[in-house]
Amino acid sequence: MAHPDGFSARWTRWMHRVHARLSTLARPATGFVSQPEPRTVGSFAKGRQLVAGNYLFAGFLIEGGQNGIWDIQSPGDAFDEELHGFTWLDDLAAVGDASARARAQSWLWQWIDSFGAGQGPGWTPDLTGRRVIRWIHHAIFVLRGQERDASEAFYRSLAQQTIFLARRWPATTPGLPRFEALTGLIYAGLSLEGMEKHVTPATRALERECRRQVNEQGGIPTRNPEELLEVFTLLTWAAAALAESDRPVQPELRAAIDRIAPTLRTLRHADGGLARFHGGGRGLDGRLDAALAASGVKSRAPDGLSMGFARLSAGRTSVIIDAAPPPKGAASRSAHASTLAFELTSGRRPVVVNCGSGASFGQEWRRAGRATASHSTLSISGYSSARLGTGGQRGDWLTDAPGHVPIEIGQESDGMMFQGGHDGYVRTHGLTHARTLELTFDGRGMAGEDLLIALDAPGRDQFDKALDAAQLQGIPFDIRFHLHPEVDATLDMGGAAISLALKSGELWVFRHDGNAEMQLEASVYLEKGRLRPRATKQIVLSARAIDYATRIRWSLAKAQDTPISIRDTHRDELDLTE
Repeated sequence: MAHPDGFSARWTRWMHRVHARLSTLARPATGFVSQPEPRTVGSFAKGRQLVAGNYLFAGFLIEGGQNGIWDIQSPGDAFDEELHGFTWLDDLAAVGDASARARAQSWLWQWIDSFGAGQGPGWTPDLTGRRVIRWIHHAIFVLRGQERDASEAFYRSLAQQTIFLARRWPATTPGLPRFEALTGLIYAGLSLEGMEKHVTPATRALERECRRQVNEQGGIPTRNPEELLEVFTLLTWAAAALAESDRPVQPELRAAIDRIAPTLRTLRHADGGLARFHGGGRGLDGRLDAALAASGVKSRAPDGLSMGFARLSAGRTSVIIDAAPPPKGAASRSAHASTLAFELTSGRRPVVVNCGSGASFGQEWRRAGRATASHSTLSISGYSSARLGTGGQRGDWLTDAPGHVPIEIGQESDGMMFQGGHDGYVRTHGLTHARTLELTFDGRGMAGEDLLIALDAPGRDQFDKALDAAQLQGIPFDIRFHLHPEVDATLDMGGAAISLALKSGELWVFRHDGNAEMQLEASVYLEKGRLRPRATKQIVLSARAIDYATRIRWSLAKAQDTPISIRDTHRDELDLTE
């Protein structure tokens, strides 16, 4: 990926603009040959906000009143991308009443009038693909009651955007952006009169991307679970559209879908949301289940890792662990220093989490969210297990990341066990971090052990140097357990334990072996779609490594009086403005 201010990126943007305007010289398409079923899942709550004139995009809330979304002053590029991608059309369609339709129609034709001739920031292949898919999905919704001239302008604009996609998709970034561009091109080619010639080359290109981007584990280079879901969703849409048009679904496309589905099942917590790693969130509500159902793939991942993640699951409890080196090179632009971090969910309630991606709250929050201290794992004071670049074309890349992450997953007499280690602190401190997690077969308890160890003579020499630099006071480290904002945490038993009360009525208790200082500290939960980070708490075990091996044991278990099965009747009310 080129640096956004580099010559290559500027040239690409300029060529996008040239071809956007050239494509508008064409006057093809007068209607649909066929139209795929709408498959996008929108949010009723967000749709009602839009109808009320409250525009929440990319973490910014603008009260537009009666002003349309194109009449407000944009606060930034991310805001513009969400507007021009038209995913908000899903939300208005989810409401589906006359006022929602009126907004959708007004804003869509305003876009054609203001930007349809090739102007504005929406003329990139990925945004155009995203926009074309929504226009086709919701064509019946927006065309109802429209005059002939408006309908012709709609079809003409779709065809012009299709021509732009056919010319410019190769210039977009490999990965999700290219999948969006190609899926949009396939949709348009299948749907619009005169655009059929684009289907075969776009399908062949999509096959090549499946072969290059989706590995044998059903993963993608960024190791972002939410991005994997978006890729998977696009592939299922493309396959369904081809099948509905009586065209064959090519083997590489089908094979990629078959590989990804089991991986997503591994990455899904007990509450139905995705594990939040490497820039990804839990995913849009309903998107994961809809995509898995549409794929028709029933299989689960084989034992071992899925896209570098391990899963322990029993009873109502799921634990997902980052158990591989972080992404490398350009794929690490949004990656986190989260090796051996875990998340734990009980039923519908997340308990232990990672802070998440702070990208929607600005660059400082984005960088903070990528640090090891923002994850539920061990970090040596002042250091992350991988370092973030500080500037230049590769300033966002992870560097000095763990390269050796051995793991083992097995069963014990009373449960299942994960063992793993990484060398992210060997270069700086000579220490390897090893972690053991054991989950009981009934899912009611987990025991953990974190070990810092100098494994060999070079490691011991480096540790001695670090110890000398610390004036023999030891190497300070912390083991953090970030809690979901809806977990009510209190110190208990005179400070020897921490009680965690969930809204379901469950009570979990955290204890440790006494070899560390335990505190309950402030933390944040970084969640896309919110106006600001949500305040929460974290359990922190602090100690110092003085010897070549330092061990801390801890446990997290349901209180004895918590029943095996709880009927969780508490409803979550979505408040997008928290």
